[in-house]
Amino acid sequence: MLATGAAVSTALAQVDREKIYQWINELSSPETRENALLELSKKRESVTDLAPMLWHSCGTIAALLQEIVNIYPSINPPTLTAHQSNRVCNALALLQCVASHVETRSAFLAAHIPLFLYPFLHTVSKTRPFEYLRLTSLGVIGALVKTDEQEVINFLLTTEIIPLCLRIMESGSELSKTVATFILQKILLDDTGLAYICQTYERFSHVAMILGKMVLQLSKEPSARLLKHVVRCYLRLSDNSRAREALRQCLPDQLKDTTFAQVLKDDTTTKRWLAQLVKNLQDGQVTDPRGIPLPSQ
Repeated sequence: MLATGAAVSTALAQVDREKIYQWINELSSPETRENALLELSKKRESVTDLAPMLWHSCGTIAALLQEIVNIYPSINPPTLTAHQSNRVCNALALLQCVASHVETRSAFLAAHIPLFLYPFLHTVSKTRPFEYLRLTSLGVIGALVKTDEQEVINFLLTTEIIPLCLRIMESGSELSKTVATFILQKILLDDTGLAYICQTYERFSHVAMILGKMVLQLSKEPSARLLKHVVRCYLRLSDNSRAREALRQCLPDQLKDTTFAQVLKDDTTTKRWLAQLVKNLQDGQVTDPRGIPLPSQ
């Protein structure tokens, strides 16, 4: 009986795989592509080798890029419909699958495919189709940085991803802000990324200004998840001596007082990061006999 069950299971898996092959083939035809995009995007979590299958099959990546390029005209003026947004986001979900996979990631970067998504990150329309498009595009970049691979950071630093993320961090929806801040956090956690951002005062001050605005906004509309990423960015910046000196002057008061005590009461990790940040800024600081910091000479 068990053997029969296993045989049935294997047969079903084979049927399922045949369907995957069929949908991949159907991506090449404009008539069958929309349904194939939908079905494959549903399967991207369960089919572990979907990324290599997509990357190595003839014409598939070109078809996905065609889906992206097809909606560029709907970006400006902003006329993107919910239907268009859903369709292209299914294509982006498959590209995220390729970006995440160890066998296809390097080739994905070498082909500069993330650059095709940047026009979507430039959009500012607040309508739901655009918000969904931005969030899904950020998801592809987020999947890349999640791997903690040096080549990902090296690639991103040659592009305009930092200013794009900073703009979304300032004015996006809470979910988009969270993903954009996570991307910045991952860039900062890399030594090359930290050095890049702290290399010039202009870069550092732009990042510090946006983080400061976010803290102010979070004091009015708290979000523990977003605050966690903001605090981690500040803590990492404090590892750089020049940034640490500047943060002594510009760290928002809300991170020094009890503004976020209630929001963080159950979040021991972020509380620890915040305490470490304050300690980092105090260490090595010259004080008068009362313990009050003296201005640097």
